Amino acid sequence: MDRRTALALMGAATLSACATTGEAPRTGPDGQPLPKLYRISSRDAKRVPFRALDAVNALRQGAGAPALALDPQLSAAAATHSRDMSLQNRPWHFGSDGSSPIDRARRAGFRGRLLGEAISETYESELETVAAWMQEPGARRVLLDREARLMGFAFYQEGNGKIWWTLTTGTAPGGTVPGAA
Repeated sequence: MDRRTALALMGAATLSACATTGEAPRTGPDGQPLPKLYRISSRDAKRVPFRALDAVNALRQGAGAPALALDPQLSAAAATHSRDMSLQNRPWHFGSDGSSPIDRARRAGFRGRLLGEAISETYESELETVAAWMQEPGARRVLLDREARLMGFAFYQEGNGKIWWTLTTGTAPGGTVPGAA
């Protein structure tokens, strides 16, 4: 599958997976339309990481990179960071305690090698966020890193609808990359 096909599939999945409030379009104080709210139900919350994994793996396949598997420790570290970014009210890679992505992965019990982290503050779905990350060179490198075999993915949604997303990638324990040349 080429990159164009992978992006088309991801776009189609985005349209089918989006949930909005069903309200009339909201506008800000300047009269400009605000983003539509993507509310994640408790039922959908368990599906979100798998939809993100499928989207990332479709993009990786299009780029000739091996598929990733969800890792519970990386996902736990991502969940901690998503909530912490909300508390700090800023998207950045350091925790309120000064922790780095590597620190958070270790605290969560991850024994592999952390390769990267992508973060976002948005009102968009997980699939729209993955598509946006693909447009940013640093996040794109994290998603398509050929050494990566594991992915952590989590979010925190505030009451106002804003979502804080965190995606991490890493290698198997011991830093091994099965099948790598």
